Amino acid sequence: MANLHFHYGTMGSSKSAQLLINAYNQNKHGNKTEILKPKTDNRFSIDHVDSRIGGLSAPATALENLNQYWPGPDTKMILIDEIQFFAPSDIDQLVRIADTTPVIVMCYGLMVDSNEQMFPASRRLIEVGAKLHRMESTCQMPGCMRLATHHLRFDATGDVIRAGEQICVGDSAFKSVCRQHFNAIYHNINTHTK
Repeated sequence: MANLHFHYGTMGSSKSAQLLINAYNQNKHGNKTEILKPKTDNRFSIDHVDSRIGGLSAPATALENLNQYWPGPDTKMILIDEIQFFAPSDIDQLVRIADTTPVIVMCYGLMVDSNEQMFPASRRLIEVGAKLHRMESTCQMPGCMRLATHHLRFDATGDVIRAGEQICVGDSAFKSVCRQHFNAIYHNINTHTK
């Protein structure tokens, strides 16, 4: 089994829920886990990973970076939520852990931002050969059942935001959409979407 994994998908594809289920199952079978998250992720809690599915939550260690992080001696698996908010150097630290210990490293997060730009940490996971797992969900546009692959970000008046900071915590201003709806709305390209 590969020691470094990247579970990616759009918002609403149950990434955090799957992380929590994975941690629960491992701990239930006596495999100690550590759950990590970036300090920038304070949507629901500073020291927990929470799923939008009510009731799913677990304590987590929030870190600025992973440069000095090393798992405890009995840890079998590290689960990291919102990996896209870390830096490429943090991914290199995870590679060192995966390559020099028996610990399995499971990263969960977004691949691209709302401007179709890959997050640097996500790019680094691909560059270092992490095993990729796409977590699928459907487009959030009414009536569309295509695969959600993109995010649209909206301002307070409902206009699409096409520039600005790559990292924006929260999900009330975002919508996960298929490529066709993204192109139709973001780029104003008529793709015959319904």
